[in-house]
Amino acid sequence: MNTELTILEDDPDDAAGDDKADEGLHHNSDIPEASSGPLRQAAVLVPLIYHNANWHIQFIRRAANQADRHSGQVAFPGGRQEPEDASPEITALREAEEEIGLPSASVRILGRLADYRTISNYAVTPVVGIVDQTFTPVLQASEVARAFTIPLDWLRQRSNFTRRARANMDPASARRHPVIVYEDYDGEVLWGATARMTLNCLRAINDGEIVLTTHSAHSVSKH
Repeated sequence: MNTELTILEDDPDDAAGDDKADEGLHHNSDIPEASSGPLRQAAVLVPLIYHNANWHIQFIRRAANQADRHSGQVAFPGGRQEPEDASPEITALREAEEEIGLPSASVRILGRLADYRTISNYAVTPVVGIVDQTFTPVLQASEVARAFTIPLDWLRQRSNFTRRARANMDPASARRHPVIVYEDYDGEVLWGATARMTLNCLRAINDGEIVLTTHSAHSVSKH
């Protein structure tokens, strides 16, 4: 993570657990200002896997590539929508199969999260799905350096991430729209757009918009 960020301290006027204390965690964009240009469409798969009696999210670390602004970053499998893609689900599944060898038949789609606007002018649709427990990633080496999972219970812990401010952002704007940075997990740092989409997914699960049960972990079927 090469971006210059400073940790935001909690506002002493915010009571612990108060909604205001978590202001800015669940935005659907990288930056406060709305984009003035046209948005390009993309989709990512948020792959949920049940193993060792716990739900996990499958992440990737992108391969080193000087031409890629996201080189070496933790991400979800996904990419730009192609003209022949009829839906975000098709885009997400196609990219996941290309990047980590995940067959679409091994995924049961649960739903979508709200589109996320990135700093690079993409509107990214996060598609949430359950992955067959028998799946073993086969990486496209030119795109992906590593695939790994993080338990949902760890991702939910408020002590495992911080809110940070971009350089030259005023404190009020930074607090309203912070950058989310997780602590190191197994040598990987989840941050930025992927971290915020992760938090949005966790909120959708907590609110019952995305439903996970132990039965659903064993019921991945073709679609």
